[in-house]
Amino acid sequence: MSTAQHTSDDARRNRPAPRHTPEELRELAERAGRDLEDADALDILRWAAGTFGGRFCVTSSMEDAVVAHLASRAMPGVDVVFLDTGYHFPETIGTRDAVAAVMDVNLITLTPKQSVAEQDAQYGPKLHDRDPDLCCALRKVAPLEEGLRGYDAWATGLRRDESPTRAGTPVVGWDARRQKVKVAPIARWTQADVEAYVAEHGVLTNPLLMDGYASIGCAPCTRRVLEGEDPRAGRWAGSAKTECGIHQ
Repeated sequence: MSTAQHTSDDARRNRPAPRHTPEELRELAERAGRDLEDADALDILRWAAGTFGGRFCVTSSMEDAVVAHLASRAMPGVDVVFLDTGYHFPETIGTRDAVAAVMDVNLITLTPKQSVAEQDAQYGPKLHDRDPDLCCALRKVAPLEEGLRGYDAWATGLRRDESPTRAGTPVVGWDARRQKVKVAPIARWTQADVEAYVAEHGVLTNPLLMDGYASIGCAPCTRRVLEGEDPRAGRWAGSAKTECGIHQ
C-alpha cells in the first residue's frame, strides 16, 4: 500500500506518455460505453486499467472509498485523486488519510491556486454564500482540470439513482470539455448495492454518513437530509444549484 500524498506535478512527471489521440479516446469511450453497459463494475475498471495504465486515475470526494477500493483491485497502486477545497469537514480529511494508510492506492491531493484566506481577500468572505458557482469554479473545477491534464481517463463514483441530473450517466463516456474518457463503474448501482459492497469488503466510509448526511461536499454548503428527500438535497440547500460543475 502507499501512504504518500503527492502534488499533481510530482505525479505527472512519473506518468507514461500518451498512447491515444483525442479522436481515438472519443472512439474508445463510445465503443466501451456500448460494450460495457451491462458489465460488472470491477470488469469496467479492469478494462480502464488495461487500456490506459498509468494514464488512468480515480477521483474521490471521500464520501466513501468504494470506487477507490474497486480500482485498487483492478489496478493495485492506482492514482486516487482527492480535491482539498479548504472547506472540507474534518471527517472528510480523516477519511482521505485513512484511505491512504490502508488501501493499495497512490493518493494525490489537489488544492486550489488560492487559499481560502487569499480568496476571501480578493472576492470577499463567504463567496460560497454569495456566488456558489464561482466558488466551485475556483476551488473545484479549475484545480481538478489542472490535475487531470496528465491522464487520458478518469473514474468517478457517479450513480444514476442519486438525482435526476445523473440518471443518464454512462458507465463509460466521453468528457468533451476535458477531452478524456470518463468512467463511472458503479453508475448502475443503487444505494443498497453500495452498502452491500461496503459491508462485504469492510470499505472505509465517511463517518458523516452515519450522522444524517447522504451526500457530502464542502462544510458551508452541505446539510443533513430529511426523511424522504433526494440524497443530494443537502447540497446547496435553498438554491437552484445541484452540481458543482465538475460533472456538467
